[in-house]
Amino acid sequence: MSATAKTPARRRRMPRAERERQMIGVAEAVFAERGYSAASMDEIAERVGVSKPMLYEYFSSKEGLLLACIQSARAALREATQEAVLGATSAEDALRKGLLAFFAFIRDRRQAWSLLRHEMTLIGTSAADELEATRQQQTDLIAALMGGYLAAEDAGLLQAMAEFVVGGCERLAIWCEQNEQVTPEAATDYAMKILWGGMRHLAQQ
Repeated sequence: MSATAKTPARRRRMPRAERERQMIGVAEAVFAERGYSAASMDEIAERVGVSKPMLYEYFSSKEGLLLACIQSARAALREATQEAVLGATSAEDALRKGLLAFFAFIRDRRQAWSLLRHEMTLIGTSAADELEATRQQQTDLIAALMGGYLAAEDAGLLQAMAEFVVGGCERLAIWCEQNEQVTPEAATDYAMKILWGGMRHLAQQ
């Protein structure tokens, strides 16, 4: 080798957490494109640029990788919702900001939403439990948030209200998916017109 020849640069070793996020991002896309049943670990590994055994080392199984995708989406949804309501000045303001964050999340994380929307009835109970945990997370957040603003001494009323909001918004999100011209802002306006009427009297007490 001549004195001027250069030694090939070493490829940077990606930190485990960064590699895991990359795998989850690619898997989310493949699951959404192919469907959970048709998606293969081979394709996911190829797109990531790692070996299939490495995928199994990180997630144990295809279902384990799916669970990681759902958990990642849940954490991101929680963060988006919590950040959105910071600085809210009233119950109405907090509800509107939280709803807008949810509908914007559904639009921006379309692949994750598509995966949950279309595949949950076809996969195992572990994944179904993860989806329910996502619903419960949002229900608890809403109940706690509204409890700080509304004059509702009945904890059951707050919980029922939160369940109603989460269930209704989930259905509204499906409708938005089928009607792409409906923006997150429009969906929020619709939801507020329906939901706030029933909550307003509690804020005035």
